Amino acid sequence: MSAPLVVSIPHRLGREEAVRRLKTGLGRAAASIPVMQVEEESWSGDSMNFRIRALGQIATGQVDVADDNVKVQVVLPWLLQRFAEMAQATIRKRGQLLLGKDTKS
Repeated sequence: MSAPLVVSIPHRLGREEAVRRLKTGLGRAAASIPVMQVEEESWSGDSMNFRIRALGQIATGQVDVADDNVKVQVVLPWLLQRFAEMAQATIRKRGQLLLGKDTKS
């Protein structure tokens, strides 16, 4: 198994607001990526475990929300590892869109 892909996204929202935005916005963010489908999402406090399907492959991961950042870890199957840089950039961009606005959505 490969090392997880890790993306850290800073924010200034505080933990509660960041969790709220992630819970309400992840489905919309995932829906905008046609080759990816969220198969499972389960929250426990400020952490979420998830399983996604992309290009017929399963990837698993975890999101940990802190007061000033969100850490996303994704374990990619070997077939998807060649897309790791693109996945990292996409995760960072979508995360910044969800967490970057100072107004409530």
